[in-house]
Amino acid sequence: MGAMPFSELFKTRKSRVADPAEAVADAVDAVVPAALVDHEKLALVEQLEASGASLFWSTDVAGRIAYISPSIPELLGTAAESLVGDPFQAHFAPADGEADGRSLGLKLAARKPFSNLTVACARDSVDLVLRLAGRPHFDPEGEFLGFRGTGLDVTAEFRGEAEAARLAKFDSLTGLANRHRMEQRIDSTLAAFRAAKRQTAILMLDLDRFKQVNDTLGHAAGDQLLQQVAERLQAVVAGRGEIGRLGGDEFQLLIPDMADRGELGELAKRIIAMISQPYSVEEGRCTIGCSVGIAIAPYDGVERDELTRAADLALYASKNGGRGQFRFYAADLEHEARLRKRMEEDLAQALEGGRFSLEYQPLATLEDNRVVGLEAQYVWEDEERGRVGPETFLPVAEGSRLIVPLGEWALRRACADALGWPDSLRVAVNVSPVQFFAAGFAAMVAEVIEQSGLDPARLELELRESILQGDPGAVDTTLSALFKLGVRLTLDEFGTGFTSLGYLRRAPFTAVKIGAGFFETSVRHEHGDMGMVRAIVALAGALGMETHATGVHSPALLEELRTLGVAGAQGFVFAEALPAAQVLEEIASGEWRLAPSDSGNQRASRRTVFRKVGVIHEGHYYEVTLRNLSRSGAMIQGLCDVPVGTEFVLDFAQGQLAVCTVMRAMDDTQGVEFEEPLVDDGAGGLCTRERASPYEIAAAGAPLPALPPTQAAGGEAKRSYPRFKLANGSAAQPLRKD
Repeated sequence: MGAMPFSELFKTRKSRVADPAEAVADAVDAVVPAALVDHEKLALVEQLEASGASLFWSTDVAGRIAYISPSIPELLGTAAESLVGDPFQAHFAPADGEADGRSLGLKLAARKPFSNLTVACARDSVDLVLRLAGRPHFDPEGEFLGFRGTGLDVTAEFRGEAEAARLAKFDSLTGLANRHRMEQRIDSTLAAFRAAKRQTAILMLDLDRFKQVNDTLGHAAGDQLLQQVAERLQAVVAGRGEIGRLGGDEFQLLIPDMADRGELGELAKRIIAMISQPYSVEEGRCTIGCSVGIAIAPYDGVERDELTRAADLALYASKNGGRGQFRFYAADLEHEARLRKRMEEDLAQALEGGRFSLEYQPLATLEDNRVVGLEAQYVWEDEERGRVGPETFLPVAEGSRLIVPLGEWALRRACADALGWPDSLRVAVNVSPVQFFAAGFAAMVAEVIEQSGLDPARLELELRESILQGDPGAVDTTLSALFKLGVRLTLDEFGTGFTSLGYLRRAPFTAVKIGAGFFETSVRHEHGDMGMVRAIVALAGALGMETHATGVHSPALLEELRTLGVAGAQGFVFAEALPAAQVLEEIASGEWRLAPSDSGNQRASRRTVFRKVGVIHEGHYYEVTLRNLSRSGAMIQGLCDVPVGTEFVLDFAQGQLAVCTVMRAMDDTQGVEFEEPLVDDGAGGLCTRERASPYEIAAAGAPLPALPPTQAAGGEAKRSYPRFKLANGSAAQPLRKD
């Protein structure tokens, strides 16, 4: 029987041996008789090396390279002689993903046969992956002489497997983690952090107006935009966490060791600002927006499902609040969603039933306190709710698009009212971004002006900065049409958005209005950030625009604004919004001037609220009423005989505890100053930077209805008595102690 051809024997052996390189070595041993002369054996080895079917190598006792197939140095870009004498592991290391992770040096030091060891070239510039097999070689006396082995070039196979593994974990379009990888990362992070009592934040992101890009510019443009969004997110996050694309226009961020809501809020604002900047794609330029929902472990959940659901609810709330916003999760968001739905229905009925009216807040010049304009403000008198503030129902109206018919009604009503005023008085009407981008908005304004007979120069439309972040073509077209009508255009709340200065330079605005947020007390200045106000006045002056201020609350602030060159102001320092009938009474007496005053007026920077909060003091828990709230302090009512200087802990619920000091005391009402200022909650409200862990609060003995009874602290209350009396005569609760 003739000898089996080498190629057939190699195929047979390869099918039975796991490692092809080892199969080659066995095949050589099988087909080469011992009597074959050395030069024929060498010729066969060289033929195998030249064909690429197998590579050969050997080391000395110390693991240094004694021989290596010439093709390997060629792939490394060097000569074989330069490798001889070098440690084998100096040039090769286990490739990424090796299960055992052991180095080639350890394999050689063990002096035992090995196979299926995948190694990669240690040089970054060379893409070479080998699968090695090796056997120790001994002399007749059993003395170890080194290793002899074979290898196969598996670079293409390895890279293909690595790419397949990458695609299983990462989004093919953006390169970000996909949904599966994000779930794994969140699960592993929460499990590790739960034991270490560390915090983790989850941010859910949804792109606003992305569908419009796909519909108008095509899916190829949409794909390019998503890639640019991914790049911008990576620039903002800058390695602080993991970013994933869950599909479509939905993204997710995992930020370990971050629970400071001030810091998270700033991160969300940067993300919204960055994503809202214009994009350039092959089909043209486009602009989108972004809404963000934030949840934090362990406060909002300790498992992935509950935490991501909390972030989703916060995202839903931010989108319903008008988009381009962020929201933190709160336990009442589900209740809020139900209330919002009911309010939408009630708003529609109120609009149909004519239950809205307008009031007008005067705008006075700072030169002579003369009233030159009146800003229309919505009033809704609801049968059940009573008087509902516009800050409460306007976001709901915007989210449901009821703001379009409501805004048209307000414009018609304001123009009709202004016809009964002197020609020197103009009327200002706020325009929602939803209104502005509604089809036919400019034509509707033209129709209202024509039908009312009002001089268009007396109509002032106040536009938010967020409007300028819309589609540039649509924005330019509408602004141009309004400008041609002859109406005045004011950029409202300037400095709170992200207006491009280049765009502002060519936009047809008559004035910019500085928002009340600039006038909140800061560490540097009692009246707020006057340096920014000075810069805005200078910028507006350079662009030929007037500067107005809103939310001005004191004569001292008014005087400083006058010194800086602000042209006009409105706020409690002059007057609150007045009913239309009272406006007619004021103008009937002749020229209308207002004397600045701070008597009996609320500070504009304080939000009027009426809700129950807790006060913790010396082991007792008092329930009081929160009257108003600002970043730096609050007014509470319900405690009697509280000395100035008393330190409290205010409990705003859901782990929000604020250390504060009583600065003023008036009967059963106290004005307190916070040890650390509050931060924006993303919904126009305020919240504490940090929250106490639920389990820490339970251990302290505070009332925690959200925790199971077994987690609340037990034990008997200490024998102590409350220092203060509650105005309603009820008793304070003692905090339980372990």
